Amino acid sequence: MANIKSAIKRAKTNEDRRIRNAAQKSAMRTDVKKFITAIDQKDKEQATTLFKVASRSLDKAVTKGLIHKNAAARKKSRLVKKLQLLEA
Repeated sequence: MANIKSAIKRAKTNEDRRIRNAAQKSAMRTDVKKFITAIDQKDKEQATTLFKVASRSLDKAVTKGLIHKNAAARKKSRLVKKLQLLEA
């Protein structure tokens, strides 16, 4: 454990951020998985609404600095492809 006051504070803030980031990243993954399960069940209506939710959570993750913007764009592109295959 750190002895210097500023190092103690830095360790605490790092832990707080780690927990917050993990929760937000987990929520993002959950939204994407819900969309994929809707695709697997071939439920068009639910898949379209869940795509909006998953897309929004990916965009939020980018603004929070959890994932890179190109990674989010790539994931959204792949989700759109799955949605279009379902609708075709």
